[in-house]
Amino acid sequence: VQLQASGGGLVQAGGYLRLSCAASGRTFSSYVMGWFRQAPGKEREFVAAVSWSGKNTYYADSVKGRFTISRDNGKNTVFLQMNSLKPEDTSVYYCAALDGLSIRFYADPKRYDYWGQGTLVTVSS
Repeated sequence: VQLQASGGGLVQAGGYLRLSCAASGRTFSSYVMGWFRQAPGKEREFVAAVSWSGKNTYYADSVKGRFTISRDNGKNTVFLQMNSLKPEDTSVYYCAALDGLSIRFYADPKRYDYWGQGTLVTVSS
């Protein structure tokens, strides 16, 4: 599975962005898809994940109520809608794919099998 993230950019605090992650490969629908972020000098942290069917979603406490993860298996794409952005959301955002049988590890970046290249989100105050 190859992943290509896009949609990052510069936005003012309180604004919104929508990230996309396009996947290649016919087995996309069998993977749990996650978004992680990493700010300079910090470890990569979990943001959100969605089950293979899209019915189950998981969020970090820091983004709950502001971010929404979704997927379109017909288009092999996962999305991250980010609203009410804050300066502390500034990071490089990565999408990643996790084998569906390992869904209980959705928040552990070390468990993910494939990663996209990252897209930079900058939120100005």
